[in-house]
Amino acid sequence: MIRRALAVLVAALVLTAGAAQAAQAAGYRYWSFWERDGGSWSYASLGPSLSRPDDGAVQGFRFAVSEDSQDATRPRGAAEFSVICARTPAQDGRKRVALVLDFGTAADAPSGETPPVRRTVCARVDPDATTADALAAVAGPLRYDSSALLCAIDGYPRKGCGEQVAQGEKPAATGDAAAADDAEGGASVGLVAGVAAVVVLASAAVWQARRRRG
Repeated sequence: MIRRALAVLVAALVLTAGAAQAAQAAGYRYWSFWERDGGSWSYASLGPSLSRPDDGAVQGFRFAVSEDSQDATRPRGAAEFSVICARTPAQDGRKRVALVLDFGTAADAPSGETPPVRRTVCARVDPDATTADALAAVAGPLRYDSSALLCAIDGYPRKGCGEQVAQGEKPAATGDAAAADDAEGGASVGLVAGVAAVVVLASAAVWQARRRRG
């Protein structure tokens, strides 16, 4: 019985550690790509190097920490083609693509970096140009990784590309050490409390087993 109780203790400790690890579930810091459909954004089904928008299209990019495409943060602010491209007249043999560039918030920025102000630009490019071509024409320098993942727009961020970020690290990225300490401390306290509760339960099981043997 004692061995069984100890086995229960070990299993419970593993489950408690797993729960604590799940609480620190990671997201990814990256540029997400969006298409404007009417008055709302939808996550693009193709990457910017494969997308070939029509004249009059509105597309957006948002830098943020997200778990996946379902959790991705949309570009902020108004996004109307007539407004963004108001000062870029139509031209024969060319197309215009309105781009919304949302560099995100300080909470999502890599450590030591400050996100530029959100802006909109109108790219006038060849009819067969991709979104990546339009972006390069008005918001360079761009940076890609070896898998053609868009890493930086207009040089932001300076380094990194789709890196994994634990939830507890997000406050640290803002430079708010106190918030980071609170986040880490909360997780540690939760883990210690969970382990303590398991130890108490297991100890009770061991005591009861000895009592029955006596």
